[in-house]
Amino acid sequence: MKKNKKNMGSILEKIIENIFFLCACMAILSVVTITVYIFAKGSPAIFKIGIAEFVFGMVWMPTSGVFGIFPMIVASILATLGAVVIGIVVGLFTAIFLAEIAPGWLVRIFRPAIELLAGIPSVVYGFFGLIVIVPLISEYLGGAGNSLLAGIIILAIMILPTIISISETSMRAVPPSYKEGSLALGATHIQTIFKVIVPAAKSGILAGIVLGTGRAIGETMAIILITGNTPLIPTALTDRIRTLTANIALEMGYAHGLHQEALFATGVILFIFIMILNIVLNAIVYKKVNQ
Repeated sequence: MKKNKKNMGSILEKIIENIFFLCACMAILSVVTITVYIFAKGSPAIFKIGIAEFVFGMVWMPTSGVFGIFPMIVASILATLGAVVIGIVVGLFTAIFLAEIAPGWLVRIFRPAIELLAGIPSVVYGFFGLIVIVPLISEYLGGAGNSLLAGIIILAIMILPTIISISETSMRAVPPSYKEGSLALGATHIQTIFKVIVPAAKSGILAGIVLGTGRAIGETMAIILITGNTPLIPTALTDRIRTLTANIALEMGYAHGLHQEALFATGVILFIFIMILNIVLNAIVYKKVNQ
């Protein structure tokens, strides 16, 4: 009887392992399918237009057969970098406050509020930016308000929950003996935080930054509403911009022929850019972890 139960348990365990394996295969298959589809639809347009002309072209005029996405590449990079810089500073300091400084009752108020930010739809962020951020920029800095700066501010707010949550969890996972040892050696609380706890939690903090960066560069709807959607290289924070994701979303509904293929090609460039960014950031994380 015991032998039969043991055999049944072994069979059940094997079935569960196979289910997990199939789920992993489905995830990999999905990534491969999407990658192949995007490259199959977008690569022909890149070669028709010309790689240099497409990637480094300064003008996007589909009606005239001119497809240059360099201004949108620059806009995507600037908006993402600006948002990540703000997000790292505000997010890391907030995580430190929640993990090491704030009393328990305050953490129980702040943490749900921060987590709620992650559940707000991007279009709501866009409406908030359109109604609040854009008029403020227009009033105090000039211009129409729909600008690179508006995009940076909204993207920074959107990536905060990811950076804060993962960073706080990583800092709370640091063994208490690290903190106790530092304090016993005469370090102050703040010195212990920045010299011991943050370095010990750096792998988790960097992972949060990587995920936040991915969210920022892939955001579409909020960016469409607040950046003006003008495909020009910005020379000031108050200039209008159009990102790669916004370009695809705005024109895919009515595009056809080479125009549609060029939008898929834009997706190819965005895909390659995100892959390079992830590889670089993950390499930095791996290097930091193994130092």
